[in-house]
Amino acid sequence: MLAAWGDSTEEEEGTEEEEEAVVAFMVRSDSESNDESLDSLTQLKEQVCGLSKAKLKELLFTLIDECDALTSENCMLKDVCAEIKKDIKELEHENKILKSERIDLGMKNIVLHDDLNKFKETLSSKEEMLATDLAKLEKESLELKQKVESLLDKNNKLLDKLKNK
Repeated sequence: MLAAWGDSTEEEEGTEEEEEAVVAFMVRSDSESNDESLDSLTQLKEQVCGLSKAKLKELLFTLIDECDALTSENCMLKDVCAEIKKDIKELEHENKILKSERIDLGMKNIVLHDDLNKFKETLSSKEEMLATDLAKLEKESLELKQKVESLLDKNNKLLDKLKNK
């Protein structure tokens, strides 16, 4: 027997289990394939026909509230995604700057390494020249010492000759 909207008694109104079944069918119909959705839709229509206007109104308000909650959550998630995208762009920019700085530092490091090698070569050649000059100076010093001793010896001999005269 079919009841008109609003003509049902409380006994004819669906139980909470029926309400949950209707909602479950609605949810499943969104996620299933088209053929299964058509079968589910038919079953849903059959179950909805057995519900009272008040029960349907209650289900509709529940669905509207859930839709509003999902819409609100979706907006919040969009805002979060926008912030994350903004953060990603900032991080990509900072990463680009850091990569550029790293390249610059690498180039400076190469230049400093080359300068250090040149300095070591110059230092090595200066040390060799210093060692050579030191050896020459020691040799000249020895020769001068010998000359001074020879001259002193000659001078002493001349002094002795002068004293003896």
